[in-house]
This record gives sequence, structure tokens and C-alpha cells, in this order.
Amino acid sequence: MRRMALRRLRSAGGLARSLFIYWRPGRQRGLQRLYQPFIQPGTVAFDIGAHLGDRSAAFHALGAKVVALEPQPDLAKWFKRLVKPPTITLLPMAAGPTVGFAEIAISPSNPTLSTLATEWREQIGERNAGFSQVRWEQRLRVPVTTLDALIDEYGEPSFIKIDVEGFEAEVLAGLSCPVAALSVEFVAGALEINNACVNHLSRLGEYRYNVVAGEQRHFRWTEWQTPQAVSEWLSTGAEGLPSGDLYACRSDHRLLLNDA
Repeated sequence: MRRMALRRLRSAGGLARSLFIYWRPGRQRGLQRLYQPFIQPGTVAFDIGAHLGDRSAAFHALGAKVVALEPQPDLAKWFKRLVKPPTITLLPMAAGPTVGFAEIAISPSNPTLSTLATEWREQIGERNAGFSQVRWEQRLRVPVTTLDALIDEYGEPSFIKIDVEGFEAEVLAGLSCPVAALSVEFVAGALEINNACVNHLSRLGEYRYNVVAGEQRHFRWTEWQTPQAVSEWLSTGAEGLPSGDLYACRSDHRLLLNDA
């Protein structure tokens, strides 16, 4: 009983920290500025690993038809409290390379940290000091879909956000068409995952890349980079950044044509 009470207390504290990070005043305006080049009213956007729904809210504010995946029931409840529009489709699922079921590991003290990536979970604490105290104490069996299956049902998205704690390459393995634009999280100590993402996207089409560091809301580079350049950047340590998001934009995207 006492252990359960302590776990609930840690979870509440972790949730409070996440609410402050992702829903602090002014953040939504910055997110909407960041995503505006990728989303036109009426287009589809996927939020894979929706967590507390801050990205889904920004996509919806820009006029997107949002499909959000969040397999954790507790986070899904908070998503529904925070993100009011009933037009957002929230699915209690994860994404992966194939349709089926999988076990997700959850950190009660950091409820927005959950992963299907077993090897990543076992190694990241040794590779990245920021994860050294994370304990994955809960397990949950969840349904898994693929990006291809979502596209078949909801249409091709103008943007896909993927934040799934080390499972990004597996999620992209379920994509067989070159979508317009997407982002995948990167974390120091596991940058080989992002190189795998770049390699997969290169097999699908021609892309250019940019980076947002941490929870910032602006691009790090004035010019979008080639796959070779971003792979070298990742292989040499990503300038020591602890985390962030790698953005991929198809070469015929209007954002790149406008910058040409």
C-alpha cells in the first residue's frame, strides 16, 4: 500500500513538471509559428506519441485534421482535459513497424517517458546522464498500428511528429511513401537511431533536414541540410545537444522552394 502511494505521489510530481514544460504560457504561440510552414487548413497531421497534447493543439489551431496516438490511459485522460476540440481523433495506440500488440514500459516518476524500445531502455541510462535515474517500473500491453495503416484510413499527412523514446526508427519502418514533412526526436547517447531514420527516408525519397534543440521553437540552421551533412552531424555528436527534434522536409516542399 505504501509503495503504491509513493508511486502515485511520484507520478503526480512528474505530471506537474510535464504540465509546466508543455503547457506554460506563451508556448502555444511559438509552436504554431514553428509548424505553420508545414500545415495548411484542411490538411492531415499525425501526432505519434501525443503525451499531453501540446503539439496536437498547435496542429489543430493551424487548421489541421489531427490524428493523435497516445497509448497511456492516464495521459490520454489529461490530453482530453487539455485539448478540447472534439474534431481531434485520439487513438489509444502506439505505432511501430507492423500491426499487432507490444509491451510499453512506463516511468511513473516521468509519465511522459514511455517506450517500446527494449534495448534503448536498457542502455540509455548509461549513455545519457539525464536518464540515469529513470526507472521503467510499469508495463502495459498496447495495440500497435503503422503509419501506412493510418494513411490508408485518414489520408496522407502534411506533417508527422514522432516522439516515442528510442522507437522512432521502428515507427518509420512502418512508412512506405515519402510524406511531405516530419520530425523525430533525438537524444544524446542514441543518435544512431536518427541516422537509421535518415537512411530510411533516403530510401523513400529526397529530403532535407533541420534541427530544433530541446524544447526551443525555432530552427537551428538557416539552410536545410542534405542527408549526408545531417548524418555527419549526428555521427560527430550533434554538437553535444542533449536532445531535440530532427525535421525532415521533402525536396519539393514549398518551404524549401520558398527559400531557394
